[in-house]
Amino acid sequence: MNRSSRAHGRRALMAAISLVIGTRDISAQARPLTASDSALVGRILLAEDRRDSLSSAMAEGAVHADARIQLLSRRAAARTRDARFAARDSLPVVSAPPVYADAAWRIRYRALTTKSDCSSLRTALGDSVWHVRLRAADLLTSPCASDSVAVRILKEWAEPVRMGASFPTLPGGATWHPAAHAVVALARLAPADAHALLPAYTKRAAPALRAYAARAATELADTMMLRKFAVDANDNVKEVAIDGLAKIAGHAADDVVLRALSARGYQAARAAARALKGSPRGGDVLQASLTAAARLRADSSETSRDARVALLERIREFAHGADTARIAALATDFDCVIARSAATIATSLGTNTAAHCTPLAVTLPTDAVALALGANYSLRVVLVNGGTFTVRLRGDVAPLMAARILALAKSGWYRNRTWYRVEPDFVIQGGGPGSNEYVGHPRFMRDELGAIPHVRGTVGMSTRGHDTGDAQWFVNLKDNLRLGQDYTVFAEVTEGIEVVDAILEGEVIARIDVVGATARRR
Repeated sequence: MNRSSRAHGRRALMAAISLVIGTRDISAQARPLTASDSALVGRILLAEDRRDSLSSAMAEGAVHADARIQLLSRRAAARTRDARFAARDSLPVVSAPPVYADAAWRIRYRALTTKSDCSSLRTALGDSVWHVRLRAADLLTSPCASDSVAVRILKEWAEPVRMGASFPTLPGGATWHPAAHAVVALARLAPADAHALLPAYTKRAAPALRAYAARAATELADTMMLRKFAVDANDNVKEVAIDGLAKIAGHAADDVVLRALSARGYQAARAAARALKGSPRGGDVLQASLTAAARLRADSSETSRDARVALLERIREFAHGADTARIAALATDFDCVIARSAATIATSLGTNTAAHCTPLAVTLPTDAVALALGANYSLRVVLVNGGTFTVRLRGDVAPLMAARILALAKSGWYRNRTWYRVEPDFVIQGGGPGSNEYVGHPRFMRDELGAIPHVRGTVGMSTRGHDTGDAQWFVNLKDNLRLGQDYTVFAEVTEGIEVVDAILEGEVIARIDVVGATARRR
């Protein structure tokens, strides 16, 4: 299907959605709302956010004279009852998201696959767009080792690292990216050259470059270099190295992996806990895991859950009666998932232990009521490289999440955050403090699944399970309709889709400005 056909198909999809869900602007009807009505809307939203199915606000809203409040109440009740919100497609929205044609280069990107021959991949290394060039490097494997031109190009990409030079900004915005992808590709095509390069990579300031070097070390089965990266100052580098050591060295590297259990980064602690499964040093693993679990509990961060679950798995594996008291203490927690798991482990050791969880307080975010009733806010994302794009918050379908994102943007939360995940034919993702998927905002955001499909240009909330939004955005670079069952759309790109398409891994958000704050007339 060509670009014009795909664009026509998306327009037809949006038209069909509008017919199914209705485009009737429910905010334009009925009398103006009173302060009492707005307070009721706030109570409905708060009940939804707390998953309080017994709240009287939902019953009041369901029989309210205003159709907007009736809709908010029905939707809140349905989301509270059903985690997947199966009824989402039956509810109206004010407007469908914009329709964007694909970037022309994406056709060339998609043409490169694991079945591409060496000649096609070598040609793609010279493409005008770095996304295509880097994908070609990633797809080069050992059968192409005899392609001297491809190997020469990769060596040229790695040259700034070998020479200790700074990375210039290349046409198309690439800086460290060619060198990073080149060293991994050379590990497959020219192992001796990659081995010679790795020491220089350990000295580079960019953590992402060192993380790629750790991937190259894994390809080379270089345990000595992986050990160095496993004690790197950056926890993302540690994570990659620990995963590599687990694959290459197994438990022969448990000494260095054990040290990573004390890492502040949840991603590194999680990787270490998983790598230590079956360790012959069970006693050491148990004690270090108990210490780490207590430390992460003190963080009071809901987004530490994945790391804490991994730690509890090791505690369960190696626990014995002498440590029952320390394990039982973990059964009192702000996270009910963690509390229940710790209680189960303690009980299995012969001490009947009940879980005591006190979830962190949930308060109604500022602007949630206004967004739910039609206020229109837009955010301009300003990148360090000078590019900008604008998104409109979809308070009509996700008022709570939109309000929290708005508050975070106003507070400067996203300043200097990175787009650390770039999959050019899928999504870009970022906005977290650790430049990885395991360290996000310390308070979860609840899902607000709705009728807006995950089409190109829509903005969704990153999660790692139901109701675990961590304030990290992802932008759909193509139609990803399957994501609608699990991920909330809370915004849509209205300007600068070409800037979004061009973003490379590690691009930094300079700031996010609120550029629109208007309310629909009632």
